[in-house]
Amino acid sequence: MRDVYDLGNELLIYHTDRISAFDVVMPTLIPHKGESLLKLSVYWMERSRKVFPNHLIGTVDSRTIRVKKAKRIDIEWVVRKYLYGSLWRAYRDGRREMYGLRFPEGLRMADELPEPVITPTTKADIGHDEEISKEEAIAKGLVERDVWGTLEEATLRLYEFYEAEARKRGIIIPDFKIEFGVADGELIQIDEPPTHDSARMWAIKYYRPGEPQEKHCLDKEFLRECLRRLGFSGEGNPPELPQKVVREISKRCIGAYTVISGESTVDDLRLASVDDLFRE
Repeated sequence: MRDVYDLGNELLIYHTDRISAFDVVMPTLIPHKGESLLKLSVYWMERSRKVFPNHLIGTVDSRTIRVKKAKRIDIEWVVRKYLYGSLWRAYRDGRREMYGLRFPEGLRMADELPEPVITPTTKADIGHDEEISKEEAIAKGLVERDVWGTLEEATLRLYEFYEAEARKRGIIIPDFKIEFGVADGELIQIDEPPTHDSARMWAIKYYRPGEPQEKHCLDKEFLRECLRRLGFSGEGNPPELPQKVVREISKRCIGAYTVISGESTVDDLRLASVDDLFRE
């Protein structure tokens, strides 16, 4: 999670060690999370500018960046290349028409889709984001038709860039979310690129279609599964995280940067699974 400070035409974004799940902030901090997410965000944004412009101006310190202040477009663009998470749960429960798209029969959890699909949601400051189709977004005045086309293309181009770069490091990015805004009349990418918090990251070496992918993931789904084991799925007060869980989350936050940047491999991280941590 990040704290944002308004400087007028610019923003300061400070990367904290807080972490959230199910739209709830956990009471336990994750060591080294903030600085690791900053490193990965800057790594991606410096390299993705050749694909589409973004808001990064520069790094202030190990936890803080300066960015252009933009007027946010209130749509969260979610790209999915694999059937997982909320999309899988809806599919498992019988839905085939979602986000204005038709999904084929016979897919399993974590199966690769025929091509990347965009599953946009509304961007809510309070409460849950909700799925929205292109025509609904245009009808509600969230975006003009030509701007939708530009951002849809930009989203897919950025995803292709991130996915190709991650694969060089042995990582699959099955999905990620992105936001855009307008600064000085120009459409730019804002918020954050694929990190532990905003994307799923699976190890190619351990990818198994039809199975959960949390043992070797470098993303927040590991935390969500740990919380389910602790009896928390978003209702009531969140629990303090056991130190064994905190250590594994910290490994994944740090590892998301070191693996993508080529400083380490997934095997170097010596990750434990959720079953390992909660085995009687």
